[in-house]
Amino acid sequence: MNGMHRSLTHYRRIVIKIGSALLVDRTRGLKHDWLNRLADDIAALKAAGVEVLVVSSGAVALGRTVLHSHSGTLKLEEAQAAAAVGQIGLAGAWTESLRHHDILAGQVLLTLQNTEERRHYLNARATILQLLKAGAIPIVNENDTIATSEIRYGDNDRLAARVATMIGADLLVLLSDIDGLYTAPPHLDPDARFLAEIEMITPEIEAMAGGAASELSRGGMHTKIEAGKIATAAGCAMIIASGTIDHPLKAIEGGARHSMFHASHMPVNARKVWIAGQLLPAGTIYIDDGAVAALKHGNSLLPAGVSAVDGHFARGDTVAIVNARGGEIARGLSGYDSDEARMIAGQKTSSIEAILGYPARAAMVHRDDLVMTATGKKRQNEGSTHA
Repeated sequence: MNGMHRSLTHYRRIVIKIGSALLVDRTRGLKHDWLNRLADDIAALKAAGVEVLVVSSGAVALGRTVLHSHSGTLKLEEAQAAAAVGQIGLAGAWTESLRHHDILAGQVLLTLQNTEERRHYLNARATILQLLKAGAIPIVNENDTIATSEIRYGDNDRLAARVATMIGADLLVLLSDIDGLYTAPPHLDPDARFLAEIEMITPEIEAMAGGAASELSRGGMHTKIEAGKIATAAGCAMIIASGTIDHPLKAIEGGARHSMFHASHMPVNARKVWIAGQLLPAGTIYIDDGAVAALKHGNSLLPAGVSAVDGHFARGDTVAIVNARGGEIARGLSGYDSDEARMIAGQKTSSIEAILGYPARAAMVHRDDLVMTATGKKRQNEGSTHA
């Protein structure tokens, strides 16, 4: 035991990642009893007002037990076939286990492209957030049936971290067959020390990561540390804990041994730097002084405050937001294509549906996708046509 009783109900939104070896036995298939106990824990969190999302491995592992695939590494097409079969069984098992608590499950299959390309990212996030709003538990997995070796995560640790940052979770829990981080792989080094609290992921911490744990699991400690870097930089704490026991989440609260990776002390800056500095603006949105004041107070950019739109961009692309004097004050991810943005610029929210012909989102740029970047210094608008 850590001796550290950690209440998970203090968190607002938790992502729980389940390793394949926890869910699937190589000879007996899915571990229904274990899954039911985990569902009990999830239901308890949900009853306490916590939003929960699950990133569930196990589709390939389950599929290969059903198909009686050979032991050893599967070829890509064999793994994809196993995933196609296993995903049905996995989704059904989650649905049944959560149904005992009158909780709906919603399946979300993602690829690397879905979390790295902005439009896909926004669509995936909107779907997941809608499921949470409806009171369902999203069950996320990598779409192994179509992902190729070149465009895939290859492990659900980093996928879980990307999803956690995507939906603004404040805790990521990685359940696997190891109970936390050690200074060295404990099965190889009897002097390995357990680390209960990790304030920051340093090069020394990264050097402690070992290799993959088992044939059924593609992720080892290395991928968990990589997941920790993604999550903590965005303000999401991370726990590595053993899932080999019944009620693993309840066990964490009861003081079972686990490693806590603390969130960055500057999480907003970390995410805003990503938006402001790493993406080149595809266009420019010019706004009036009233909209400038609204943004400074933390509000979203609404069409009514937009005076002009420059450039050609798609929904989810980065745009520069410029004041009436030509000074860039913010950057963000556009909620509209440039043609649509031009059509609704200066219009009230209540008029958008009539103009576009379909119900649309209120924000031109949502506050979650916007960062105040500057002092209002005049931009160098190489290609601008706005006077």
